[in-house]
Amino acid sequence: MPDLDDSAPRTARQIARAELTKAITDAARRQLAEVGPSALSLRAVARELGMASSAVYRYVASRDELLTILIIDTYDAIGEAAEAADDRAIAAGADAGARWLAVCRAVRSWALAHPNEWALVYGSPVPGYQAPQDTVGPASRLGLAMARVVVDAAAGGELAAVASLPAPTLVDPGVLQAIGGLPDAPHEDLPERSMLLWIALVGAISFELFGHLHNVITDHAVGFDRQMAVAASSIGLTLPLDGA
Repeated sequence: MPDLDDSAPRTARQIARAELTKAITDAARRQLAEVGPSALSLRAVARELGMASSAVYRYVASRDELLTILIIDTYDAIGEAAEAADDRAIAAGADAGARWLAVCRAVRSWALAHPNEWALVYGSPVPGYQAPQDTVGPASRLGLAMARVVVDAAAGGELAAVASLPAPTLVDPGVLQAIGGLPDAPHEDLPERSMLLWIALVGAISFELFGHLHNVITDHAVGFDRQMAVAASSIGLTLPLDGA
């Protein structure tokens, strides 16, 4: 059987299917803003598009499948924003601290521009929905982008000395494999510390988006940078804050 050429022109049917699938997911995103993920409905999507429900079901089999599509798209978009920011920082010759700050700012900017999608993946779980294995890879992209900065910082001697956590690590072996294995001494606890940075980033953004920092922070952008700097200091990484 000859190899399929991904660059081959798509058929009219393929184009029409792609366009209709996009229309369905775009309508679903509008529903997220209006009613939230728990009330997401294929029937409501069909009504908005002026289609019969049976026609929509030919493209998306269930509400859960539609949620999965939206979740994967969201995780991929967040991961892409983080990866692109780090790539630009590397191309500009930035050190690890500047790369880390660039990644954090890019993810926050994406979240502020897409609050409903952010809430879909980092807000309350949708009752009755079980995320399939297909979501794991996209969900890992942000963490892996952040881990790349930390691993490079350790390899480049850009981490100041900090008190180490006692061994052994409790990080899942699959995660360790994804980041290149357990680091050598004195960085054996970097996986745990990197996880803390990931949690700090997602938590700081979520607190801001969900209103928990109202009347708490006077300047959210500057406050975010400072929070990321405090978190980064736990692994001995210094961020280049303006005015620092």
